[in-house]
Amino acid sequence: CRIAVLPYCRIAKEDSMPIISTKNLTKTYGSLEVLRDVSLCIQAGDSVAIKGPSGSGKSTLLHILGTLDSPTSGSIQVADQDPAGLDDEALSKFRNERIGFVFQDAHLLPQFSVLENTLLPVRAFRGVHQADQEHATQLLERVGLSERASHLPSQLSGGERQRAAIARSLMMKPSVLLCDEPTGSLDTKTAEQILALLVEAGISDDRALVMITHSETVASQMQRRLVLREGQCFEA
Repeated sequence: CRIAVLPYCRIAKEDSMPIISTKNLTKTYGSLEVLRDVSLCIQAGDSVAIKGPSGSGKSTLLHILGTLDSPTSGSIQVADQDPAGLDDEALSKFRNERIGFVFQDAHLLPQFSVLENTLLPVRAFRGVHQADQEHATQLLERVGLSERASHLPSQLSGGERQRAAIARSLMMKPSVLLCDEPTGSLDTKTAEQILALLVEAGISDDRALVMITHSETVASQMQRRLVLREGQCFEA
Protein backbone atom coordinates (compact mmCIF):
# COMPACT_ATOMS: atom_id res chain seq x y z
CA CYS A 1 0.00 0.00 0.00
CA ARG A 2 1.01 3.60 -0.43
CA ILE A 3 2.67 5.13 2.62
CA ALA A 4 2.53 8.85 3.28
CA VAL A 5 3.74 10.93 6.20
CA LEU A 6 0.84 11.21 8.58
CA PRO A 7 -0.64 14.73 8.70
CA TYR A 8 -1.40 16.35 12.02
CA CYS A 9 -5.15 15.93 11.66
CA ARG A 10 -7.11 14.31 8.88
CA ILE A 11 -10.45 15.65 7.68
CA ALA A 12 -12.90 15.24 10.55
CA LYS A 13 -15.97 13.08 10.19
CA GLU A 14 -19.24 14.90 10.61
CA ASP A 15 -20.20 15.37 14.27
CA SER A 16 -16.99 13.64 15.45
CA MET A 17 -14.59 15.02 18.02
CA PRO A 18 -10.86 14.44 18.49
CA ILE A 19 -10.19 11.98 21.28
CA ILE A 20 -6.40 12.05 20.97
CA SER A 21 -4.16 14.51 19.17
CA THR A 22 -0.39 14.87 19.22
CA LYS A 23 1.87 17.43 17.60
CA ASN A 24 5.59 16.95 16.94
CA LEU A 25 5.80 14.28 19.62
CA THR A 26 9.36 13.15 20.36
CA LYS A 27 10.66 10.60 22.86
CA THR A 28 14.31 10.00 23.60
CA TYR A 29 16.16 7.84 26.09
CA GLY A 30 19.61 9.38 26.37
CA SER A 31 20.99 9.47 22.83
CA LEU A 32 18.39 6.99 21.55
CA GLU A 33 15.53 8.65 19.68
CA VAL A 34 12.51 6.32 19.80
CA LEU A 35 9.84 8.68 18.42
CA ARG A 36 10.42 11.68 16.16
CA ASP A 37 7.89 14.41 15.31
CA VAL A 38 4.84 12.16 15.59
CA SER A 39 1.70 14.17 14.80
CA LEU A 40 -1.65 12.45 14.63
CA CYS A 41 -5.34 12.86 15.28
CA ILE A 42 -7.70 10.11 16.43
CA GLN A 43 -11.39 10.87 16.52
CA ALA A 44 -14.40 9.46 18.31
CA GLY A 45 -15.62 6.43 16.40
CA ASP A 46 -12.17 5.61 15.00
CA SER A 47 -10.56 2.18 15.19
CA VAL A 48 -6.82 2.41 14.61
CA ALA A 49 -4.13 -0.25 14.26
CA ILE A 50 -0.53 0.71 15.03
CA LYS A 51 2.00 -1.54 13.30
CA GLY A 52 5.75 -1.61 12.94
CA PRO A 53 8.77 -3.84 13.48
CA SER A 54 10.00 -4.71 16.96
CA GLY A 55 11.72 -1.73 18.52
CA SER A 56 9.94 0.80 16.31
CA GLY A 57 8.34 2.55 19.30
CA LYS A 58 4.81 1.11 19.19
CA SER A 59 4.53 0.43 22.93
CA THR A 60 6.28 3.71 23.75
CA LEU A 61 3.71 5.59 21.68
CA LEU A 62 0.83 3.69 23.27
CA HIS A 63 2.16 4.45 26.76
CA ILE A 64 2.37 8.15 25.93
CA LEU A 65 -1.14 8.16 24.45
CA GLY A 66 -2.31 6.45 27.64
CA THR A 67 -0.50 8.98 29.88
CA LEU A 68 1.64 6.20 31.36
CA ASP A 69 4.71 8.01 30.02
CA SER A 70 5.40 11.56 28.92
CA PRO A 71 7.06 12.81 25.73
CA THR A 72 10.47 14.41 25.70
CA SER A 73 9.05 17.21 23.55
CA GLY A 74 5.91 18.00 21.61
CA SER A 75 2.34 18.13 22.84
CA ILE A 76 -0.51 15.71 23.43
CA GLN A 77 -4.17 16.13 24.27
CA VAL A 78 -6.42 13.30 25.41
CA ALA A 79 -10.16 13.92 25.69
CA ASP A 80 -9.57 17.70 25.56
CA GLN A 81 -7.06 17.51 28.42
CA ASP A 82 -3.34 18.25 28.38
CA PRO A 83 -1.87 15.58 30.71
CA ALA A 84 1.25 17.69 31.24
CA GLY A 85 -0.86 20.15 33.23
CA LEU A 86 -1.95 17.59 35.83
CA ASP A 87 -0.20 16.60 39.04
CA ASP A 88 0.31 12.90 39.80
CA GLU A 89 -2.95 12.41 41.68
CA ALA A 90 -5.05 14.27 39.12
CA LEU A 91 -3.33 12.41 36.27
CA SER A 92 -4.04 9.04 37.88
CA LYS A 93 -7.70 9.95 38.30
CA PHE A 94 -7.93 11.25 34.73
CA ARG A 95 -6.33 8.08 33.37
CA ASN A 96 -8.66 5.92 35.45
CA GLU A 97 -11.77 7.70 34.19
CA ARG A 98 -10.95 8.43 30.55
CA ILE A 99 -8.61 5.67 29.32
CA GLY A 100 -9.17 1.91 29.21
CA PHE A 101 -6.30 -0.55 28.75
CA VAL A 102 -6.20 -4.13 27.48
CA PHE A 103 -2.76 -5.76 27.39
CA GLN A 104 -1.51 -9.12 26.12
CA ASP A 105 -1.58 -10.31 29.73
CA ALA A 106 -4.96 -9.68 31.31
CA HIS A 107 -3.34 -8.53 34.59
CA LEU A 108 -6.26 -9.70 36.73
CA LEU A 109 -5.68 -9.76 40.49
CA PRO A 110 -5.66 -13.47 41.40
CA GLN A 111 -7.27 -13.06 44.82
CA PHE A 112 -10.36 -11.30 43.45
CA SER A 113 -13.31 -12.73 41.57
CA VAL A 114 -14.13 -11.74 38.00
CA LEU A 115 -16.78 -9.31 39.25
CA GLU A 116 -14.40 -7.80 41.81
CA ASN A 117 -11.70 -7.38 39.14
CA THR A 118 -14.21 -5.61 36.91
CA LEU A 119 -15.00 -3.19 39.74
CA LEU A 120 -11.35 -2.37 40.52
CA PRO A 121 -11.30 0.92 38.53
CA VAL A 122 -14.16 2.17 40.71
CA ARG A 123 -12.45 1.13 43.94
CA ALA A 124 -9.32 3.04 42.96
CA PHE A 125 -10.88 6.37 43.94
CA ARG A 126 -14.16 5.72 45.75
CA GLY A 127 -16.52 3.16 47.16
CA VAL A 128 -18.65 0.86 45.03
CA HIS A 129 -22.34 1.74 44.72
CA GLN A 130 -25.27 -0.38 43.64
CA ALA A 131 -25.23 1.26 40.22
CA ASP A 132 -21.59 0.21 39.82
CA GLN A 133 -22.46 -3.38 40.67
CA GLU A 134 -25.23 -3.33 38.08
CA HIS A 135 -22.98 -1.80 35.43
CA ALA A 136 -20.24 -4.38 36.08
CA THR A 137 -22.79 -7.18 35.85
CA GLN A 138 -24.05 -5.80 32.53
CA LEU A 139 -20.50 -5.62 31.18
CA LEU A 140 -19.80 -9.21 32.17
CA GLU A 141 -22.99 -10.25 30.42
CA ARG A 142 -21.89 -8.30 27.36
CA VAL A 143 -18.54 -10.16 27.20
CA GLY A 144 -20.15 -13.52 27.88
CA LEU A 145 -18.98 -14.03 31.47
CA SER A 146 -22.23 -13.78 33.44
CA GLU A 147 -21.83 -17.31 34.75
CA ARG A 148 -18.18 -16.70 35.66
CA ALA A 149 -18.68 -13.57 37.79
CA SER A 150 -17.83 -15.32 41.08
CA HIS A 151 -14.89 -17.32 39.68
CA LEU A 152 -11.25 -16.52 40.33
CA PRO A 153 -8.90 -15.77 37.40
CA SER A 154 -7.18 -19.14 37.91
CA GLN A 155 -10.47 -20.83 37.06
CA LEU A 156 -10.72 -19.09 33.67
CA SER A 157 -9.27 -19.90 30.27
CA GLY A 158 -6.94 -17.41 28.56
CA GLY A 159 -9.76 -16.12 26.41
CA GLU A 160 -12.05 -15.72 29.40
CA ARG A 161 -9.37 -13.76 31.26
CA GLN A 162 -9.11 -11.39 28.30
CA ARG A 163 -12.89 -11.01 28.27
CA ALA A 164 -12.74 -10.04 31.94
CA ALA A 165 -9.98 -7.54 31.16
CA ILE A 166 -12.17 -6.00 28.46
CA ALA A 167 -15.07 -5.66 30.88
CA ARG A 168 -12.76 -4.00 33.42
CA SER A 169 -11.39 -1.62 30.77
CA LEU A 170 -14.92 -0.42 29.97
CA MET A 171 -16.06 -0.04 33.58
CA MET A 172 -15.47 3.73 33.72
CA LYS A 173 -16.88 4.35 30.20
CA PRO A 174 -13.52 5.61 28.88
CA SER A 175 -13.02 7.96 25.95
CA VAL A 176 -10.36 5.73 24.41
CA LEU A 177 -9.58 2.01 24.63
CA LEU A 178 -5.86 1.27 24.18
CA CYS A 179 -4.88 -2.32 23.40
CA ASP A 180 -1.34 -3.73 23.29
CA GLU A 181 -1.28 -7.06 21.39
CA PRO A 182 -4.45 -8.22 23.21
CA THR A 183 -4.75 -11.41 21.12
CA GLY A 184 -1.03 -12.20 20.92
CA SER A 185 -1.05 -15.12 23.36
CA LEU A 186 -4.36 -16.68 22.26
CA ASP A 187 -5.11 -19.46 19.80
CA THR A 188 -6.52 -18.44 16.42
CA LYS A 189 -10.17 -19.13 17.15
CA THR A 190 -10.12 -17.42 20.56
CA ALA A 191 -8.15 -14.49 19.12
CA GLU A 192 -10.83 -13.98 16.46
CA GLN A 193 -13.54 -13.95 19.13
CA ILE A 194 -11.65 -11.47 21.32
CA LEU A 195 -10.90 -9.21 18.34
CA ALA A 196 -14.56 -9.17 17.33
CA LEU A 197 -15.54 -8.32 20.90
CA LEU A 198 -13.00 -5.49 21.11
CA VAL A 199 -14.18 -3.99 17.84
CA GLU A 200 -17.82 -4.25 18.92
CA ALA A 201 -17.27 -2.93 22.44
CA GLY A 202 -14.40 -0.52 21.89
CA ILE A 203 -15.87 1.78 19.26
CA SER A 204 -18.74 4.18 19.85
CA ASP A 205 -19.80 7.71 18.97
CA ASP A 206 -17.79 9.00 21.93
CA ARG A 207 -14.96 6.47 22.11
CA ALA A 208 -12.02 5.39 19.93
CA LEU A 209 -10.16 2.07 19.78
CA VAL A 210 -6.37 2.02 19.30
CA MET A 211 -4.60 -1.31 18.96
CA ILE A 212 -0.94 -2.29 18.68
CA THR A 213 -0.52 -5.45 16.64
CA HIS A 214 1.95 -7.42 14.53
CA SER A 215 -0.92 -9.21 12.81
CA GLU A 216 -2.11 -8.09 9.39
CA THR A 217 -5.35 -9.97 10.05
CA VAL A 218 -5.99 -7.90 13.17
CA ALA A 219 -4.95 -4.65 11.46
CA SER A 220 -7.31 -5.32 8.57
CA GLN A 221 -10.26 -5.16 11.00
CA MET A 222 -9.44 -1.57 11.93
CA GLN A 223 -10.65 1.47 9.98
CA ARG A 224 -7.18 3.05 9.93
CA ARG A 225 -3.66 1.64 9.96
CA LEU A 226 -0.64 3.58 11.19
CA VAL A 227 2.93 2.38 10.67
CA LEU A 228 5.90 3.34 12.85
CA ARG A 229 9.22 3.32 11.03
CA GLU A 230 12.51 4.77 12.26
CA GLY A 231 10.63 6.74 14.93
CA GLN A 232 8.20 8.36 12.52
CA CYS A 233 4.50 7.69 12.05
CA PHE A 234 2.91 7.04 8.66
CA GLU A 235 -0.63 6.25 7.60
CA ALA A 236 -1.03 3.22 5.33
